[in-house]
Amino acid sequence: MSVKDRIRLHEVEILSDAHYTLRRARFAWRGRDGRWQDRTRESFDRGDSCAALLYDPARETVILVRQFRWSAYENGHDGLLLEVPAGLLEGANPANRMRAEIEEETGYRVAKVDFLYDVFTSPGAVTERVHCFAARYIPDDWTGPGGGLSSESEDIEVVELSLTEALDMVQRGEIRDAKTVMLLQHARLALMPAAT
Repeated sequence: MSVKDRIRLHEVEILSDAHYTLRRARFAWRGRDGRWQDRTRESFDRGDSCAALLYDPARETVILVRQFRWSAYENGHDGLLLEVPAGLLEGANPANRMRAEIEEETGYRVAKVDFLYDVFTSPGAVTERVHCFAARYIPDDWTGPGGGLSSESEDIEVVELSLTEALDMVQRGEIRDAKTVMLLQHARLALMPAAT
């Protein structure tokens, strides 16, 4: 359903354009009752991204990465986050960018990534759309240490877990990254439903 006939944009103001962009929009919104209301909203634009779950159905394992995230720390999380490999698109094709991110972060070179879906993880304030993929891997796909790019100040630890252990970690609150939780649940439902 299009909302173009329900919105009248008055102004978009850039509040910050440092590393990412923070905007304030003033607009009128026509509600379900037909009345127009003036509204002001701010949005944070960091660009679209991609994320992928690496999984080995034969061994019932997944590859995750562990790293420091300032925003989580600032919000009271005193630990490193365990996540699926991910990165910003920066204009690249999502599948091509995803394969490159997988190799940079994990050291695994995969021939194919399968598109699953794209999602808005925080649409109330963030413009980012995450393109989610799954990629099969085997131990022989490992080509190097991974760990991210030093030029981007990345300090990434590669972690291999059974799918069952990863899902148990979600239940215990040890995996708290939204895209990772979604992709692990997808693995349990569709990629490795029989994993024990």
